[in-house]
Amino acid sequence: MSDYLQLGPVTFQDFELPTRIRFGGQQRLAVHMLPGGARVIDAMGRDDADIGWSGAFSGPDAADRARGLDLMRSQGAAWTLAWEAFCYLVVIASFDAAYEHSNWVPYKISCKVVRDLAQSPSSLVPSVATDVLADIAAVGVIDTTAAVAALGMAGALSPGTAAYAGAVGAVGSLITQAQAGIGSAGGSLLKAQDPATAAAAAGQLAAYADANGYAGRALANLDDLED
Repeated sequence: MSDYLQLGPVTFQDFELPTRIRFGGQQRLAVHMLPGGARVIDAMGRDDADIGWSGAFSGPDAADRARGLDLMRSQGAAWTLAWEAFCYLVVIASFDAAYEHSNWVPYKISCKVVRDLAQSPSSLVPSVATDVLADIAAVGVIDTTAAVAALGMAGALSPGTAAYAGAVGAVGSLITQAQAGIGSAGGSLLKAQDPATAAAAAGQLAAYADANGYAGRALANLDDLED
């Protein structure tokens, strides 16, 4: 298992890291039975299974970290889930923790997939530029003026040019800003003392997580142009 796993503002560490993570799913199929036993099967699209794992929070802040994750579950917001080359936008479907000691809290978690952010959409539509700009427009919480301007430069989608390097740098800057926002809002959420403050911080955290996902997909599409 990877030593890197992040869900929203929570970076899992030590015993919190699982030995395995379940992922996958099904293809929704419409099966038409014809006379004589022949079949016609229509593929209706992906149906992602829930992503789940288990571990244990340890150390002096074990209970606080578990409570923070349970608060994320109760908010019902969408969060980015990332490890290795995997990146999803998910909602926490269930979180089950067992308080055994102040420094040992085993847990199980299951996440419902909203979308697979690691799947490049460039193969699904004819224009990479259209998809990159659509993702940048969806970032929302961060000022994207510089990124849009960089993508509008001649040669911005031609690897090896200065304009392409500028576009990659501008989109990468959006990711940096989004991750900084995730860290700040995540800290505010974990320190919140009342429901109103927690809700506001959770809203900001979800917005920055969304921004990180969209900007990350835009950068992945730009990177794919070099392949």
